[in-house]
Amino acid sequence: MSQKKDKQKVLGEIFDDERVRSFLNVESHGDVNADFNILERAYRGMQAENFETFVQFFKEAGHNLNAKNPRGETLLKIVSDHRQSNEYKQALTAAGATL
Repeated sequence: MSQKKDKQKVLGEIFDDERVRSFLNVESHGDVNADFNILERAYRGMQAENFETFVQFFKEAGHNLNAKNPRGETLLKIVSDHRQSNEYKQALTAAGATL
């Protein structure tokens, strides 16, 4: 399947502060904690340097870095199990997240 000529693939999107903050406006679905959902979406959608900035905005907005998913896991716990997540782990722990 080919891409239409008027459609361009976006790789390595540049995130300014406004774009990073936009991740704070994510709604939760079902029984997922809203703060956990916001954190997880940011983790999955951002490069590490943008995620570090996001974590600061997240805390400033009064959100909980230790929010848990329905299985009782924090994002730091989940990220700790991923091989290439060291920078994300560092951003979370530096901001006060715990397992």
